[in-house]
Amino acid sequence: MELSHLIILLMLLGSMAVYVPVFMCLFFTAVLSFIFFTDLPILMLAQTLFRSLDKFALVVVLFFILCGNIMTAGSIVEKLIKVANSLVSWLPGGLGMAGVIACGLFGAISGSTVATVVALGGFMIPALLENGYDEKYTLGLMTTSPNLGVIIPPSIGMILYSMISNVSLEGLFLTGFMPGLLIILGVCIYTYFFYRNKTEIVRMPVPGFKEVLMVLKEGFWSLMLPVIIFGGIFSGAFTANEAAVVACVYAFIVELFIHKSMKIRDVKKVTVSSAVTSATLLIIVAGATCFGRLLTLEDIPGQITSAVLGSIHSPVIFLLAMNILLLIVGMFMDIISATLILGPVFLPMLDGFGIDPMHFGLIFTVNLAIGYCTPPMGVSLYITGAIANRDIVYVSKSVMPFLVIQILVLFLITYFPAAVLWLPKLMGFGG
Repeated sequence: MELSHLIILLMLLGSMAVYVPVFMCLFFTAVLSFIFFTDLPILMLAQTLFRSLDKFALVVVLFFILCGNIMTAGSIVEKLIKVANSLVSWLPGGLGMAGVIACGLFGAISGSTVATVVALGGFMIPALLENGYDEKYTLGLMTTSPNLGVIIPPSIGMILYSMISNVSLEGLFLTGFMPGLLIILGVCIYTYFFYRNKTEIVRMPVPGFKEVLMVLKEGFWSLMLPVIIFGGIFSGAFTANEAAVVACVYAFIVELFIHKSMKIRDVKKVTVSSAVTSATLLIIVAGATCFGRLLTLEDIPGQITSAVLGSIHSPVIFLLAMNILLLIVGMFMDIISATLILGPVFLPMLDGFGIDPMHFGLIFTVNLAIGYCTPPMGVSLYITGAIANRDIVYVSKSVMPFLVIQILVLFLITYFPAAVLWLPKLMGFGG
């Protein structure tokens, strides 16, 4: 490693260590490195900044953020929870199972882990505690299950990975269903055995056919949202970008005129809130792209690729090393920054090991999703802690059993690629 590369790395890590916001760390490092380590005009960095935001692929992210905020402000979330609860509430730990299923349903619309934690955590954590569920179980469940927001499509992480890798976004979306379902199944099995012999938890009676039908009827318009999104995308009726816009229009119509849980005056508030969230995301995208341009000009990805190919010869060892590295990165860096910075570094290595870029995109996304609830910097840990008024250490201990489940699923999809690639290949998106 050259001295200049070491200085660049130390500047970035040093800025993060003193809690400088991530986008400022990236800008700060990129600008200083351009000035001191290249002969190129700083104007090139400014051009990179504006070009990074002038990408049509980012439209889908912005509209899915808006869609998630519409659901949070209205009653779609509440109705999804009721549907999930009616399906499993009669089982041991049924309300906990309903929580993870609701996270899967919400994630299939919002594409964001943070949105899922905020929207469902506020509902489910008090409900679980009031029904006698163990506090550690409750916090662990509602901290880790929202990871389904970026694993089950649509996923903001997958959208950004598709943007930098040119992998089919629709195909990448299809890879996310299997790990999402495996995580839901794993959590439900763990919950069943955890509460099987605990008589203090009151089980709901098995719902009758009419009762289930009534809940499904009430939640019909909410359940149709993911159907419209995925049905439209995979039938070819519209693209992923168009699906995000259709989802927003549909959600507004449902909340304003069918559920009537929003007023016209609330539309401005939701739109402004989404614009602020989107602006925050775009600032990180701009900073990460500028830093990525610096890495490219310094040929750091090429040098790393040569070093890895020279020292690792087995795809098994390479994937193990990538998993460990990404799990560590996910502890400290958000999925947006990590995808835009590390994606271009790792992608050139894949051909040397015969790894499908679509498969690697899923591994990449799941690793960084787990980072949302991994100490010490996992964002979900802090959000759940604030909701339950618990410190970070308590919440970190609570998530451990659920992290084990997600890491087991991660290694399963890592070393059995056929388990996740069969669906995109069946739909004509695989290689």
